[in-house]
Amino acid sequence: MLSLRRSLATILTGLLLALPSGCSNTPPRKPVEPGLQPGATEKRRLDPTPAPTAASLPQALQEFRGVWVATVANIDWPSQPGLPSAQQQAEIRAILDRVVALNLNAIVLQVRPTADAIYPSALEPWSAYLTGKQGQPPQPEYDPLALWINEAHARGLELHAWFNPFRAWHRRISMPLADSHVARKQPEWVRPYGDYLWLDPGEPAAAERALAVMGDVLRRYDIDGIQIDDYFYPYPIPAAGRAGARGAVQDFPDQATWRRYQAGGGKLNRADWRRDNVNRLVEATYKLVHTEKPWVKFGISPFGIGRPDLRPPGIVGFSQYDQLYADAELWLERGWVDYLAPQLYWPVDQPRQAFPILLASWQRTNPLGRHIWPGLNISRLDGSSSGWSTNEITKQIEASRQPAGQSGQLHFSMRTLLQDQQAIGAALLQQSYPTPALLPSYPWLGSQRLATPSLTFQADTARLQIDTPRSSPARLAVWKQYASGWQLDIQAASQTTVELAAHPEWGAVRAVAVQVQDRLGQLSEVAIWQTTH
Repeated sequence: MLSLRRSLATILTGLLLALPSGCSNTPPRKPVEPGLQPGATEKRRLDPTPAPTAASLPQALQEFRGVWVATVANIDWPSQPGLPSAQQQAEIRAILDRVVALNLNAIVLQVRPTADAIYPSALEPWSAYLTGKQGQPPQPEYDPLALWINEAHARGLELHAWFNPFRAWHRRISMPLADSHVARKQPEWVRPYGDYLWLDPGEPAAAERALAVMGDVLRRYDIDGIQIDDYFYPYPIPAAGRAGARGAVQDFPDQATWRRYQAGGGKLNRADWRRDNVNRLVEATYKLVHTEKPWVKFGISPFGIGRPDLRPPGIVGFSQYDQLYADAELWLERGWVDYLAPQLYWPVDQPRQAFPILLASWQRTNPLGRHIWPGLNISRLDGSSSGWSTNEITKQIEASRQPAGQSGQLHFSMRTLLQDQQAIGAALLQQSYPTPALLPSYPWLGSQRLATPSLTFQADTARLQIDTPRSSPARLAVWKQYASGWQLDIQAASQTTVELAAHPEWGAVRAVAVQVQDRLGQLSEVAIWQTTH
């Protein structure tokens, strides 16, 4: 079985993204009534007499609403290799504007697709997916990752950097390797496997390179998270000359590192040794992240079905534990991740891989209460005979909100949202994301009491000034009260004023309430300002 991402990377190479002209087909947000969760439909008018209190505010949903932006094979960005820098930058802003318009709050950007970089790096060459030639910077030269981060934060969004630690190259990509690529500089670390070149996870120097690359980005860039996906050891390919043999696959060619391990006194069998290679990378990455920047989150997006001995009855399918050597249940048990985003790329009602049963299984194998946010396969909204309807996606989002406190989703991928396939934008806004959401909290990473913001009316500009003493917020939750209800907006921390002009549909602003949220998702007490007339 091949990874969905690998298949898409092959199929979509060379295709262009069709950027929509806007979001005019999506309905405007409506104010939320006090006491109702976002998405509720009860209609009531507010009594305008009582002064608002924190208790009268609607409860803001804290939910991770992410989308993967794949750079491999130009799946999502840039729309094709070698575009002028100005066009690449325009596409970045269009993607982020679309994310905000759909009430999402996080980007997971692929920054190292094949041992290359979409940012200037002393360790690895510029990506060919970015420039059309590996090792060549964009023209005119700029730092794409820095722009992604700055533009995301300016919109109140998080940006998580997505790394492929071991995939080095795909032979079907016609662009040649740069002299500075690891496969040329350290060929002893690299193994050919089918159409791929793969860094051997059993080679300590290869794992150290992956850690060095992630550490470099962590130190130099203001990212909010680091994520690794499902590529540890490669997805298996059929054994040569044994196409008719059920289950016969070509073994990964790590004989040299395996023999070295045995010669050094290693006692694990080969499968357990491979899993240990992966486990040590996962543990080391978690420790690296939280030693360097304790507020940065570390997550993994593994294949969606777990260990065979821990599966619910009736669930069958590919074993990442036995074939990718990924023991995701162990990572949860040891607390080596802040969130897990299993790729649950099957329908709700599919008997042998039912979405809610698989999700519940992951939640049960989570003794330390880390976040479990399923990856959703919105790329199936392709209009084909086997494609999905938007109803499938909205049902999966609803399922992901149970039990309370585990709310979050990641969508694969941005291309589908840009093209608005099957009118997914309207479906999300009407059914799943009618209002913005704040980011979740991570209590195991620490907590502190945040100072309540102060609000000052500026008569000359008819604005409120927000001051956040003794805190460095990541974003601001700004509620405005109109005659018919409260309206929530998420503002960047740098946006410290609130416009008080009347809304063309909802009328005059009656009151404003503001909360500060820090980078670990913690919230301050509410500050409230009310008009005097």
